[in-house]
Amino acid sequence: MIDSLLLVAESHAENGPLIGLHFDFLESNIFNLTILVGILIFYGRKAIGDTLSERHNAIALSIQEAEKKQQQAITSLAQEEKKLAQAQIEAEKIHKAAQERAIAIKAEILAQNEQDIVRLKETAAADLSSEQERVIAQLKKQIAEQAVVKAEEQLKSKVDNNAQQMLINRSINRLGGS
Repeated sequence: MIDSLLLVAESHAENGPLIGLHFDFLESNIFNLTILVGILIFYGRKAIGDTLSERHNAIALSIQEAEKKQQQAITSLAQEEKKLAQAQIEAEKIHKAAQERAIAIKAEILAQNEQDIVRLKETAAADLSSEQERVIAQLKKQIAEQAVVKAEEQLKSKVDNNAQQMLINRSINRLGGS
């Protein structure tokens, strides 16, 4: 500091200006540096303050937007989780309904199969009974034909012409002939 005062005194002694600006920083005096710093603070404070204020406002706005988006995301997440829970409940209801429907359909199919089996047995029994009757009728017919053939053979062998004539006459008399 003493050196600065000496420099100021010397410059005043030489009838030079009391305050001078030296642009060489190595040779500049403290007073010039103080003035320069003061000017920078005076004019720069407002610009730096405005810049810092703008930056602060931009950061605050970004934080508010981020918080707002976070709240929206939390709300959306809660809504989607609620929808997921509802969808899971609905899926469980559908699954249970499908199982109940499958059981009902299975019971219906089993009942229908039982009815079909009973109907098939009845049809088979009716077909069997019908076939038995047809076979019995056919057997009766064949037996009757064989009996007629056998009776004719026995008649032919045991009945002679006189006996045959007598039978014919007797049959005619019964019918009302002479």
